[in-house]
Amino acid sequence: MNIIGWILFGLVVGAIAKFLMPGRDPGGWIVTILLGIAGSFVGGFLATTLMGRDQQTAGWIGSIIGAMVLLFIYRLIVGRRRVV
Repeated sequence: MNIIGWILFGLVVGAIAKFLMPGRDPGGWIVTILLGIAGSFVGGFLATTLMGRDQQTAGWIGSIIGAMVLLFIYRLIVGRRRVV
């Protein structure tokens, strides 16, 4: 049940990050889930590093910001490959 929760949370966070970032996205819904889950970890790491607190999760805002950062990096990497 915990894995299903992570997948659903990643889908929601990834979808919000894609909605907030303008432009076309090169990935589908699986990439959205993975970016959302990874964004949660990135947001948690940044919140812990910048605030100096030992927090378990970054919460919704930190997760969305982390997913947006990863989406930006993903667009840079994949966008370079598709140049023909």
